[in-house]
Amino acid sequence: MAQVEADHESHDEHEEQKPRIATRFLLFTAVPSWLISLVVHLVFFLILLTIFMPPIQKDKRTLTINDSADAEEIEELVLEEFEPIDEQTLEFDDPPEQPEEAVLSDEIVVSEFQEEMAATQMVELSDFAEETMPFSDVMSEVAGVDGNATSGRGQATRTQMLRENGGTGASEQAVVWGIQWIADHQLKDGTWSFDHRRGAKKPGSKDWGTFGDSPRAATAMALLPFLGSGITHKEGKFKKQVEAGLGSLIKLMEVRGDTGSFRENEGNMYSHGLATIAVCEAYAMTQDKNLLGPAQYSINYIQAAQDPVGGGWRYKPRQPGDTSVVGWQVMGLKSGHMGYLGVRKNTIAGAIKFLDSVQTKNGSAYGYADPGDKPSMNAVGLLCRMYTGWKKDNPAIQQGVQTLGKRGPSLGNRSDMYYNYYATQVMRQYGGPEWDNWNVKMRDFLVKEQVPQGQPEAGSWYFNGPHTDKGGRLYNTSLALLTLEVYYRHLPIYKANASEEDFPL
Repeated sequence: MAQVEADHESHDEHEEQKPRIATRFLLFTAVPSWLISLVVHLVFFLILLTIFMPPIQKDKRTLTINDSADAEEIEELVLEEFEPIDEQTLEFDDPPEQPEEAVLSDEIVVSEFQEEMAATQMVELSDFAEETMPFSDVMSEVAGVDGNATSGRGQATRTQMLRENGGTGASEQAVVWGIQWIADHQLKDGTWSFDHRRGAKKPGSKDWGTFGDSPRAATAMALLPFLGSGITHKEGKFKKQVEAGLGSLIKLMEVRGDTGSFRENEGNMYSHGLATIAVCEAYAMTQDKNLLGPAQYSINYIQAAQDPVGGGWRYKPRQPGDTSVVGWQVMGLKSGHMGYLGVRKNTIAGAIKFLDSVQTKNGSAYGYADPGDKPSMNAVGLLCRMYTGWKKDNPAIQQGVQTLGKRGPSLGNRSDMYYNYYATQVMRQYGGPEWDNWNVKMRDFLVKEQVPQGQPEAGSWYFNGPHTDKGGRLYNTSLALLTLEVYYRHLPIYKANASEEDFPL
């Protein structure tokens, strides 16, 4: 009986399910076949995706640059003289780290420049560290004259080079006093002015320059003697002054694209050349990554401002050149080259083309904008020739040195320190008895003419020579100090074991 009742209940339940099954069948048959197929394939695709999809790496992304147009574009942006690398792999964190703000003092921040550079930091100029040699590592064990061209300023070599090349205790004392005068005339914002009456620690009372609105040129000229004496923003008695000066100078750089300009109305391209030398020397001496960008950008601007036809530089970008402005730009490029920065071969080739266009006497004499024979331009032209590859046995170098030696330094109350600065470097690089004769006259004159201690403007110099009305006492003091630092400021080009000094050609 129980079995009959169970069968009956099962039959009733089956009869109740029939309408439901019929309904589902009708609904299924009402759906188009293409929709059913789409759903089935979608489900199948999702199953395959979950099975074969590799795990996502979140810690790093790798950008591989092959030898292609992209690689060439990046190489051109950063450092054109290096050969392309077939498979250069650059790795960076995800997300990429932003460059740190370069803080040179509590008040001087160069973040404005860093913001301009942020887009280019994906491929950092510092990636070329293996091509560089930190200044602190040069001559760490023994004194000598190898290393980058600023190595003579280091503690290990300076005294030796001073003694070997004709310096004296009196000349070094003059350097110490002169640097103190410059430090005392720094302005509160870290800059200097050729009109040194303005708000300095010890404002000057006379012999100021009329170019009071050229802070880039004045600050650069003030910084160069510190750097020439081995004082940087990292070490030395006046490192705070150098730190503030570099910071203020970099803040005055006008960045456009991958170039940075130090041009200003009163100083024009002179200002840019001087500031480039200062920033590049500071970088070459310290390898401070915060100076790397500004230094390379200043080099890039020199290259962009070159006259594309004649190869020179003048007051404005791409103007036909003159030897005076060319000299400061070539020295700026040389300073960048000392720091292993990117200097294009065609830029140096253009400078050589310009020098060829203004030379006379087979290259032993030079004019201003046309072929000529002017003492100050001769000194500029010969130094540029030395740095762009002419050897000591070149007849034009030998003849030019003999001519300078016969003329001698510019001495007296109207001393031309511009001529003295360049000619002293030429004679120092050439060496020999020609240098010995020149050095005694130049060195002793400057030591004698420095304002003695205990008097107003003690430690400074002032002459009524060319450009003095514009640059004043700061201009004369800077060039006098750089002339007295010639013994160790740069390694000798022609010494047998000197480092390679020539530009890449």
